[in-house]
Amino acid sequence: MTDAWLERSYDAFPRIEEAFHRALEPSLSPRGPDVLYELVAGFELPPGSTAIDVGCGEGRHAGQLAQRFGFAVTGYDPVARHVELARDAIPNVRFELGRAEELPVTDASVDLVWCRDVLILVPDLERVYAEFGRVLRPGGRALVYQMFAGERLEPREEAELWRLLGGERTSADPAVTERAIARADLRVDDVVVLGSEWGEHAEESEGKPGKRLLWAARLLREPERYVEQFGRENYEIMLGDCLWHVYAMIGKLERRVYALTRPA
Repeated sequence: MTDAWLERSYDAFPRIEEAFHRALEPSLSPRGPDVLYELVAGFELPPGSTAIDVGCGEGRHAGQLAQRFGFAVTGYDPVARHVELARDAIPNVRFELGRAEELPVTDASVDLVWCRDVLILVPDLERVYAEFGRVLRPGGRALVYQMFAGERLEPREEAELWRLLGGERTSADPAVTERAIARADLRVDDVVVLGSEWGEHAEESEGKPGKRLLWAARLLREPERYVEQFGRENYEIMLGDCLWHVYAMIGKLERRVYALTRPA
């Protein structure tokens, strides 16, 4: 290190450090998950429009689409437990088994495709987006939210993260997604790059990313404590989830939303 570096780091910087801390305290007003519903509102689809939630999980978002917009919603998920829980919890939405690559939906019958945070698990994005194009009516809309690998994610980190999460490396590449969209003849109306905003919103409102950072530290410091109690596979699932949230806060992962249209 040079004398100039020492001067900057240990003489000049300490003089402004507390002011810098104060400047970092105010929120930058990050957008949270409701931004997805705001984008759907901008589509101006009328009540009664047919919507599908692809990879619906336990049905929460499908229920919100029905409640907020009056859509006729069907949720599809490949996990039977998700479908059973959703049916029990969300009475005003239909739920069925189905995969993104092969939707049990009639051609040109859907006004809105909603797909939130699932396509990282699917290896064949071209097939998925071809399905979206097939089921959408001409002029129909799609909203796809996904996490992508960021520029700061190192190759070894990336390989380990997708192993822990069961994710597909190529599906985390925005270029692969955009190529699949183009080949499905879907039009990209908007790309919203959220970056770390959801993570900041979650930290400011409930402290979730910070808690995941603490848990990741514990998991990495004493792995055998948790492996002994819960098993190796469950340990790795938990570690992957914690790293997912931590990496998204520091730019190793990046959240994006694609608003799409099937041209008339």
